[in-house]
Amino acid sequence: MGLQGYLALWCGAFGSFALIGYVRSLAGVTRAQRAVRVMGRIDRVREPRHGSSQHDGIPVVVSFQDPSSGEEFTVTNDGEHGERITAAWTSREIGVRYPRGRPHAYQFAGDLWVGRRGLGWPNFALFLIYVGLVVFAAVDWAWPWALIGFGGPWTGSVAWYLPQSERAVSRRLDGLASRPPVQGRVIAVLTDTSTDEDGHTSTSHTPVITFTTHEGTAVTAYCTDGLPDPAKSHGRTFTVHYTPDDPAVFTTDLAADHRSRSLDTAFGVAALLIGVAAVVVGAVLL
Repeated sequence: MGLQGYLALWCGAFGSFALIGYVRSLAGVTRAQRAVRVMGRIDRVREPRHGSSQHDGIPVVVSFQDPSSGEEFTVTNDGEHGERITAAWTSREIGVRYPRGRPHAYQFAGDLWVGRRGLGWPNFALFLIYVGLVVFAAVDWAWPWALIGFGGPWTGSVAWYLPQSERAVSRRLDGLASRPPVQGRVIAVLTDTSTDEDGHTSTSHTPVITFTTHEGTAVTAYCTDGLPDPAKSHGRTFTVHYTPDDPAVFTTDLAADHRSRSLDTAFGVAALLIGVAAVVVGAVLL
């Protein structure tokens, strides 16, 4: 079988998979579309145990109602129940999804509507078809086609992402600066130890902080950055800047967030230039 035959087989297999996925999505029968999605509400927040694992999330009790039966369920996030809860306060809404008729198989979700159409795998199959076509063009025609084939989508993706990222960062920084900071305190430091394939052991420390907003909301959250020497931060107090609309968005170092914005913008511009350069070089060398 020649190169064209392998390409036809590649495109046929992944094309069939993608087509079936898109048809199922249009018919509304994918697993994601059949799932029930409701908003739950946090009834109680428990303090994480100092020294426990950060993989467990902040212990909470959540209530939600099954729309088909009207029955109310009160559950916890103990064990494997979807996304880890890293910021919590009483009355916070949180997404809950589960198979129809099986509310006890609930999963928590930060964004309830991500992947709601079940198109993740079909889209990935379509991407693999594109990769196959680019590889074929590079091998059968000329290698500069690879630069054009990959540089073009790269440039388009970065050009689409940069403005949206800039607007999102601007909204975040504006929200963080819209209220005076409040006092926060580290109530626990979570510790996780892992060993790689070579037998090297590494330890990570995740401080858990609590603070009360000016609106009276008591927030408990993981603080993954911004605190110096996190392993020894238990009991430490500090200032917290937060966004009033969503206290889960906060920082302990507003200046560092501004510096990070400049760095992200520089990386984005560099990525855009790399994509443009790849397309130009590929076109010149053809």
